Amino acid sequence: MRRAVARSLGAAAILAATVAAFKGVAIVIPVEGLKASDLVDSWSKSRAGGRVHRAIDIQAPLGTPVLAAMDGRIEKLFASKRGGLTIYQRSADGRLILYYAHLQGYRRGLAEGQEVERGQVIATVGASGNADPAFPHLHFQILETVPGSGWQDGEPVNPYPLLTGRRALP
Repeated sequence: MRRAVARSLGAAAILAATVAAFKGVAIVIPVEGLKASDLVDSWSKSRAGGRVHRAIDIQAPLGTPVLAAMDGRIEKLFASKRGGLTIYQRSADGRLILYYAHLQGYRRGLAEGQEVERGQVIATVGASGNADPAFPHLHFQILETVPGSGWQDGEPVNPYPLLTGRRALP
């Protein structure tokens, strides 16, 4: 649905619709100690195999704490070939899935189904999966979804303008 809307409305209207979808959702930069000016918009950059990056990479030293970007619940702790150690978190209202990848490790005691609060440490920055060991980072993705959907389901939304204040959450 989002792709069809994108073709008919244009980028500005899509961004406005996306911001409206985030109404009332508070989000923080998910890597401890970083500020908006430290972030780089790597959304839509090309990747190996003809893929397009539908997330942002947040570079930080290995072992830097990764924070829950918003209140919610841990949906899935998962290890994959590309993403390495990953976390899927559902927002408190169920409309968003946050995907954290290339982690070094999970916070001790973190478990699926556990409630987390915005700003709470959930993991550490790493270079697991297909990440370059010389470039430890957090691959951070937001998926717009519906309550009750699968932990991997949803349409990617660029987190960069939301994390940098270029588009405020109403």
